[in-house]
Amino acid sequence: MSTIRDTAEAFSAHRFEDVFGHLADDARWVLVGQTTVEGRDAIVALCRDAAEGFAASTTTFDRFRVVAGVDAVAVDVVARYSDPTGRTSVVSSCDIYEFDGEALRTITSYAVELGGA
Repeated sequence: MSTIRDTAEAFSAHRFEDVFGHLADDARWVLVGQTTVEGRDAIVALCRDAAEGFAASTTTFDRFRVVAGVDAVAVDVVARYSDPTGRTSVVSSCDIYEFDGEALRTITSYAVELGGA
């Protein structure tokens, strides 16, 4: 049995398949400044698309800090993405996860590109 912290960590670490069973049917993913994804199926589709992109690169987490409460978890991450050509992108993000029991109801994601090489 995983905890809400485990679920949040898995999502922020791009281990999306580990999270799908915890998504509420009416879950929302708010990508601040971009869009809001409504419903479990739409979130799963977006995650699978993202995972395909991540598969072609190497991800290194320079920072991975988790703060967990009773029904919410925040994960602060700095990730370095390196593609096969050697191009690197660095992204700082913070994901806030809201739960109802073990059901993940809302994800709010803030992200900014820091640059790269």
